[in-house]
Amino acid sequence: MLELQGIPVSPGVAIGPALVLDADGYRIPRCIVPASDVEDEFARLHTAVDLVSAHLEHSRLETTATAGRSTGDIFAAQLQMLHDPRLHSELQRRIGADRQSAAFAVSGVLHNYASALRRLDNPLLADRAQDVLDIERQLLMQLGAVTRQPLSDLSEPVIVLSHMLTPSETANLDRRYVKGFCTEIGGPGGHTAIVAKGLEIPAVVGIGDFLHQIAGSNCVIVDGDRGKLIVDPDDDVLENYLQRAEYRRSLAVRLAELSQLPAETTDGVRIQLNANIEFPHETAACIERGADGIGLYRTEFLYLSSDDEPSEEDHYQAYSEVVQKMDGRPVVIRTLDLGADKMGRGNMAHRENNPFLGLRSIRLSLRNLDVFRPQLRAVLRAAVHGDVRVMFPLITTINELRQARMLLNVVAEDLHESGLPYRSDLPVGMMVEVPAAVMMLEHFAKEVDFFSIGTNDLAQYTLAVDRSNEYVADLYQSSDPAVLRLIQRSIDVAAQSQTPVSVCGEMSSNPGRALLLLGMGVRNLSVPPSALPRVKKVIRNVSIEQCQAIAERVMKLEAARDVDLYLLDRLADLAPELVMQ
Repeated sequence: MLELQGIPVSPGVAIGPALVLDADGYRIPRCIVPASDVEDEFARLHTAVDLVSAHLEHSRLETTATAGRSTGDIFAAQLQMLHDPRLHSELQRRIGADRQSAAFAVSGVLHNYASALRRLDNPLLADRAQDVLDIERQLLMQLGAVTRQPLSDLSEPVIVLSHMLTPSETANLDRRYVKGFCTEIGGPGGHTAIVAKGLEIPAVVGIGDFLHQIAGSNCVIVDGDRGKLIVDPDDDVLENYLQRAEYRRSLAVRLAELSQLPAETTDGVRIQLNANIEFPHETAACIERGADGIGLYRTEFLYLSSDDEPSEEDHYQAYSEVVQKMDGRPVVIRTLDLGADKMGRGNMAHRENNPFLGLRSIRLSLRNLDVFRPQLRAVLRAAVHGDVRVMFPLITTINELRQARMLLNVVAEDLHESGLPYRSDLPVGMMVEVPAAVMMLEHFAKEVDFFSIGTNDLAQYTLAVDRSNEYVADLYQSSDPAVLRLIQRSIDVAAQSQTPVSVCGEMSSNPGRALLLLGMGVRNLSVPPSALPRVKKVIRNVSIEQCQAIAERVMKLEAARDVDLYLLDRLADLAPELVMQ
């Protein structure tokens, strides 16, 4: 058994066979063939070995002729490995006795050989592991088990293990088969993490270099609550996780009973509990779990889930679907919140040394009006179907806000002239996620209808931490006292100016931190759909007075760790069933 620690980014537990992605394709998950197909698998293996052998012999002869015998001997050594009697004996046993597919047997045996070589003290022998993996890759290619689109043709449940997954790759995961994923790199606040939460796929990122230790044959457990990846768990560990999974299922059933009840504290204070979504299909889960509305519709996933530039009609159809399904509930549509580095298309695909401090979000939109205008037109058109509000991200200066509002007015005039149905009287808000904006918030309050505090970026910019970088993930904490003081100032300014304020960052989805936010004066929270039942439960278990006492104590603490430990302790007292043991 091997236990690896990473960063938990999407809660839940998933158990299944590993699907290891690499640059060339993937090692297939466990595949057992009928007894009647065993001879066919032997034949496929022999054909693959013959083809790879011929290719290696050709490479040996060609390389020897051009670069000398010593270089050609590299391929001679690979040929020797390929025809090793012990290798073929083990493959024959797996296919014949265990009825494994040829591809699965090749993946398991050769990957085990490579892992054994890497563990040797002899550096020369350890380097031969790459030769073994090269033979494995070539055999898998001949067996048809390596593909350029390894996630497009799944037919059974898997746990995806990869160096990284982009937000678009994550968005396109087939949830019928992908039960969880782990990556070597990534941080807690990246877009991949956000998408995983939206899809409700257990996920752990930032584990470090581990793929060479895993074979496609491995059974693995993804613990998205604690940030663990467990490879080949023993019986006791597996039973423990099966029991935890059953507890989560029974808790979900109990929490579902709260779906149609209001998010109201024990002393009668009504909290607006909204949902964050990335995709229109998430509205069903929002309604089922009793969301009061959509507090954050992240529109950038229209760009990330397709290679084509979304048209105005694409935007309109997506927004209209959400607004109509929410049936009169408020929907806050945030305009594009991506960096040029993530766009990868057209004139927007700029290379930057530090994308998080560069051309992103509202800055990118204002520089690319041919992209921004169609989005704003679609928002105003979709607003005729319900209660729509528009929100601008990463506002840093008053001038940025005024430019965005002016363009919104220009777009409304264009729509009026075109005769298309639209609304121009929708509320306009801004994300509060840059310390500069917090310090100038009294001035912004005169020009917006509402604020939404984005704790993800606010923590990133306050603490000078890249939220997608696993090496500094321990510093990325929305519960850091410095971040809490900026949040408190934002809440105070909003109250003084009578400007509605919500918190839509990941902080609000943590039940313990939600208690803190209520105590700080927040009455509007927006969380991923998966977090709605848990956050509603904790709201209905406490009084505002209790939350205020929690906030008073927290604001005296000096470190994020102290804050989180205290909040976990209070959560265990106030809503013990939400604390996983």
